[in-house]
Amino acid sequence: MRRLIEIATERRVTIVMLMVAIVLFGMVSLSRLKLNLLPDISYPTLTVRTELTGAAPAEVENLITKPVEEAVGVVRNVRVVRSVSRSGQSDVTIEFLWGTDMDIAGVDVREKLDILTLPLEASRPMLLRFDPSSEPIVRLGVLFKEDAGDESREARLKTLRRLAEDRIKTDLEAQEGTAAVKVSGGLEDEIQIRVDQQKLSQLRLSIDQIAARIRNENVNLSGGRLEEGDQRFLVRTLNEFQTVDEFRDAIVGYAGDTPVYLRDVATVERGYKEREAITRVGGRESVELAVYKEGDANTVQVAERVERRLAALREELEKNGIELVKIYDQSTFISSAVNDVRTAAILGGLIAILVLYGFLRDARATTIVGIAIPVSVIGTFLLMYVNDISLNIMSLGGIALAVGMLVDNSIVVLENIVRKKEQGEGIVDAARNGTTEVGSAVVAATLTTIAVFFPMVFIKGIAGQLFRDQALTVTFALIFSLIVALTLIPMLASLGARSRYDDGGDDQPAGWFTRLVAFCVRMFGFLFLAVRKLFWLLLWVPTWLLQRLYGAVASVYPGLLRWSLQHRTAVVVTALAIFIGTMSLLPRLGTELIPQFSQGEFDVDLRLAPGAPLDETDRAIGIAQQAAEGIDAVKLDYSVAGTGNRLDANPVDAGDNTGTLSIQMADGAGRDAENRAMAAMRDQLSRLPGVQYEFSRPSLLSFASPLQIEISGYDLDALAIVSNAIVQQMSASDRFSDIRTTVERGNPEIQIVFDQERAAKLGLAVRDIADRVVANVRGELATRYTWRDKKIDVLVRSVDTRASSIDEIRRLIVNPGSDRPVTLDAVANVTVAQGPAEIRRVAQERVAIISANVAYGDLGAAALEAGNVVSRTPLPNGVTAIVSGQSEEMQESFDSMKFALILAVFLVYLVMASQFESLIHPFVILFTIPLALVGAVLALFITGTTINIVALIGVIMLAGIVVNNAIVLVDLINQLRAQGAERFDAIVEAGTARLRPILMTSLTTALGLLPMAMGFGEGSEVRTPMAITVIGGLVVSTLLTLVVIPVVYSLMDRNRQPVQVRS
Repeated sequence: MRRLIEIATERRVTIVMLMVAIVLFGMVSLSRLKLNLLPDISYPTLTVRTELTGAAPAEVENLITKPVEEAVGVVRNVRVVRSVSRSGQSDVTIEFLWGTDMDIAGVDVREKLDILTLPLEASRPMLLRFDPSSEPIVRLGVLFKEDAGDESREARLKTLRRLAEDRIKTDLEAQEGTAAVKVSGGLEDEIQIRVDQQKLSQLRLSIDQIAARIRNENVNLSGGRLEEGDQRFLVRTLNEFQTVDEFRDAIVGYAGDTPVYLRDVATVERGYKEREAITRVGGRESVELAVYKEGDANTVQVAERVERRLAALREELEKNGIELVKIYDQSTFISSAVNDVRTAAILGGLIAILVLYGFLRDARATTIVGIAIPVSVIGTFLLMYVNDISLNIMSLGGIALAVGMLVDNSIVVLENIVRKKEQGEGIVDAARNGTTEVGSAVVAATLTTIAVFFPMVFIKGIAGQLFRDQALTVTFALIFSLIVALTLIPMLASLGARSRYDDGGDDQPAGWFTRLVAFCVRMFGFLFLAVRKLFWLLLWVPTWLLQRLYGAVASVYPGLLRWSLQHRTAVVVTALAIFIGTMSLLPRLGTELIPQFSQGEFDVDLRLAPGAPLDETDRAIGIAQQAAEGIDAVKLDYSVAGTGNRLDANPVDAGDNTGTLSIQMADGAGRDAENRAMAAMRDQLSRLPGVQYEFSRPSLLSFASPLQIEISGYDLDALAIVSNAIVQQMSASDRFSDIRTTVERGNPEIQIVFDQERAAKLGLAVRDIADRVVANVRGELATRYTWRDKKIDVLVRSVDTRASSIDEIRRLIVNPGSDRPVTLDAVANVTVAQGPAEIRRVAQERVAIISANVAYGDLGAAALEAGNVVSRTPLPNGVTAIVSGQSEEMQESFDSMKFALILAVFLVYLVMASQFESLIHPFVILFTIPLALVGAVLALFITGTTINIVALIGVIMLAGIVVNNAIVLVDLINQLRAQGAERFDAIVEAGTARLRPILMTSLTTALGLLPMAMGFGEGSEVRTPMAITVIGGLVVSTLLTLVVIPVVYSLMDRNRQPVQVRS
């Protein structure tokens, strides 16, 4: 190390060029870093979706879900398999262990599905992969202005849908970085052919024949080429329908010699497909466009390109009375959050420099240390680019967190160099000797801080994935700060010494170039002097305060240290009592998984009774929407009734009876305004019978409700009884809100039970009858009609599903080709019944899930009360109940955090034991960690912050930060002991000598984190608890370290000599 420091002070130009290269490549890397909201997270979840049209949930469970669960359950690294069987659809969700390679897992699952035998009627299983980046980065609403046009509602919605699909979608998908644009809402064109089954029966035609004839008529074919002489012709058959009237005039059969036209047996009209979603903006019906970005694209840049294209489209659309409203823009939150973190980092750096100047009162020394911040941060960007880490709120939070720590090494080095100068050494000797003396302590302090971040890779769950970027960013910054402290700081501190190349014997006058350079240097010197004077004027008051603070502490500390060494038992007992007293506050802090983001928006998820039509869901959402419109703080409300067409649609909560209302608050509206808006909407929704609802804010880590109770068993009736009993008890408590259960009133079904004997007597097969029922009710896609380069489906059926009755189903003719028509009720019993709305399974066992939000208090207390409710509820044989949801994830994360903290402390001990070549001295230094816990708990208690994984990450970081002061102190004590000083003299001298750098490093780190702890700006919820924990722990541990560590050292030192107090 000594040789490295000598090279740094001798080869100054080399060091400068090295730092310039680091800054240059760092700036280039910064320009190429991706900008996202969150780190690149690979969620270990796959969903197998299989459709069996018309099947009831019980049939879907037996025919589809169970075989799929058994097949995929043996795939490697599977953690748990969940499933939902609902009418016509099976969703099997496979959760893997974190760290699983999802590409390989997907291949394994696909192999198991390929050898699986499913019913022929079932669709091929689709493999859906959940990725948080699949959330749309921009959502748009297209709607007519209130006073625009006189068209009917149906024509308007068709126009909006065509415009969205044919024009806006095409333009936006052409933008660089856009992966897809999905359109939802409005009315999608469809040619509907509704046949009269009585007429078909008289003509002995079936609906299948009609569909086949239309399909064969609507075709263009290429007939090859024909040569005549020296000319070559292409042969084409042109028979595609050009208008709807041509469909009506199509011949579908003959009655004797008389042709039968389609218009004779059916009505043909331009209608619209069965709706999957109704979307509204501000209560007005609209069409939604969801813009998705490519996986490696920069969110902010893609959103800017989309906005530029929309600006041109808006002018054109407004002329036609159409509005294009931006409902959601993820880049706004990202840009704001990134800017806030950047501002916090800059403010932290300025505060750190202010503290330096206040203690040193030397503009030159302050500038030298201040250079460490930008060089280390810019160098960090280089390593972030190499390791493919994007700029996100976690990595930038790591940089803001590291800013106050970056100068610690430089402060210790420079302060020791200044002390050597004050002792009379030359500039170069002071730089070399001062750096060498503390070099090993600086390396040890940096390694201990880096060591605490390594165990973060063992944190389970999504928390470990999120904080990986932050851990790596802080590590990179600390590595560069160590390089700067050992090279650039001594090099800059040695400037001003006589050049080693100057022989002093050249008396010739300088040339013009030398004089020009000297003039520039002199001007720079004058400029620096002016800046120095300005610094002094601006910082006179804080400098005076810091000097008074240091003077007061320096005058009291030596006497306090001597007294502590005289009364070692009293000091240790007092410290122990403080620790025990503070730890008793832990149960009063409360626990939660992670703070919710306050993005100025929230969602209301509604669920009506199974079988509720889409229009009924839309009306229920409209009531909540009207309540929102009466709140002044609400800026925009947007709703989706039904499933929609978004890529990120939840595979579990889907269907016509579900909907979501999204509320955007006005700029500047805080969490209190959000809570008032929620309370007002809850009041309206609570009056709607049979409507379940749940309020939620944007969440980062968990997609489960804060609280869930999972009831397992086979008997659905028993599950329903237990579920209702638990829901009643939870409803009686005011701690729970938005209580929902998956056990619902059954899905209404028209059940057709065939009489095989009657069917056989009439010469009919049951399967043929069933196929005809399907063809009449669901219809058959006969062909596609080309209109304006757009393909429109042509559907043939006999039942109007929007306006029909059960009697119409009973009167369906099941033998259209025979002489005597037979209706369905002649060969089957048609009844109305109720089946289960859905069947959920976890680990191949049926479950009912109760979800709820926490009305007040913390998640830990709510989970405890929910556990008491479960324990009071009598459970039938074969039924079990557990508390899950975020509380389960919280407990798992907390357990892994405890393990990470223990491992971090062990690694810190290994580094220090290697550094000091001692097994005892590292134990002395480790006493700072419980002292830091005292400060962390007090800070959380005073600020009213609950314990969550963000705060626990701060505790793990404290284990590496707070030992630095003790390392510097114990290292100097050992050096003085090695030089022959008595133990007492060494302790007092080392404490006095290290007082100033310890105060400086602690204040720069603590005050540098102050902007983050204040909790201003977007995304601050995920940064503030960590900053509060580190500041509290660092401040208290510093004060106690200066007294307790010397006492513990004197007690545990292997030289058991009595402490001799000297006056």
